[in-house]
Amino acid sequence: MALDRSARPARAEAPASNALRAKPGLLSLREGEAATPIWSLGDARLLFKRGEIPQIVLANDLSVPLALNWRGVDGVAAAEPLLGRSPLAPGASDTLRLPLRHAGTYLCDVALLGDGAAQASRSLPLIVTETETIAVDRDETCLIEGWRLKADGTAIPPGLDPTGTVPVYTVNGQLKREIPVRGRERLRVRFINALQRNVIALKIEHHNVTVMALDGEPTEPFLARGGAFALAPGGRADVFVDVAPAAGPSSILLHDGEAARTIARLVVSDEPPVRADMLTPAPALPSNGLPPRLDLKTALRVDLPIGGDQKDWPPPATFAATAPPAFHAKAGRAVVLSLINRAQMTSVFHLHGHHFRLLDRLDDGWKPFWLDTIAIDAGQTQRIAFAAEYPGRWLMEAVEAHWQAPRRVRWFSVD
Repeated sequence: MALDRSARPARAEAPASNALRAKPGLLSLREGEAATPIWSLGDARLLFKRGEIPQIVLANDLSVPLALNWRGVDGVAAAEPLLGRSPLAPGASDTLRLPLRHAGTYLCDVALLGDGAAQASRSLPLIVTETETIAVDRDETCLIEGWRLKADGTAIPPGLDPTGTVPVYTVNGQLKREIPVRGRERLRVRFINALQRNVIALKIEHHNVTVMALDGEPTEPFLARGGAFALAPGGRADVFVDVAPAAGPSSILLHDGEAARTIARLVVSDEPPVRADMLTPAPALPSNGLPPRLDLKTALRVDLPIGGDQKDWPPPATFAATAPPAFHAKAGRAVVLSLINRAQMTSVFHLHGHHFRLLDRLDDGWKPFWLDTIAIDAGQTQRIAFAAEYPGRWLMEAVEAHWQAPRRVRWFSVD
């Protein structure tokens, strides 16, 4: 169970409560200056095991309604914001049972109704550990959040004009984080891109980096070339870092499309290495049971334009569950979505309740990983496929990769 406030979830003792409280808070975003007012669910990390069904209690101490978004958690229709659950009014509380079918790295946030809000808001990592033992020395989480600061130190929420602001990035609420390591140690680092709009590239210097999971689902392990990999907004990557014993300090760099910035460092201690030799390459993480094959021949095929002026994609604040769905799918049937980006910039698409495969251009296969979020270049089309496994009503989100761009939603049903 429960809420873990430590930096190492695998070894932490967790409090007995699963209570969340949305409330005003402060975050230090300028060295030597006053802290910035923000909205927060707290500094905790939600930590559970696969198969648990925790009871989550949420209290809203904010002045506006909020909707919790359990990003990446598949198949829980009762938790689906705006469809399975109405926004929580100021001063109210709510209780939710959250079946956790899959192990992985996920995200809990209140950003769905956050465009143009009075304050920018923080997110929480949701870590669901495997029931099997994973052969790593430590398990670290890096929640990366982005802020746009005005000259007076206030942070504007997404959906507003960022002119005159500067970008600031934090890892686990800190401007820079140092992670002490020992030679030949193997770390599992769970990177979460909790930025609201930015596609980012991350790079870990001087050490071998193996990507083990994307968006919470195990992938065929592969080496990150040069220790670098990209994440769409809301995307997650679990990587194994094998620490070279004589590497010295190693920066973790974030590139936001404009500049590379050091957001954290791995600092190798003077202690002897933890073992005589480097560990052999790791096997794949245990499967979460997603289907090994998808029957594309009988799939339901849907063209889905996103980006630009799409009138059938309303902002969440004006979304009506009575609007017609984008499509109906029969439970168990494969669905192929052609995502057509009409915008003049990169757009990001997020599928609720299910993970999908990214199809090859020639429709002759798919990439060897599962995703729930994808960035699509301007004017491009990407096709994705998923098994409509879970009955219910599910959201889809689309947003252009620009701070001022509005988040938009549609829904689909699985019957």
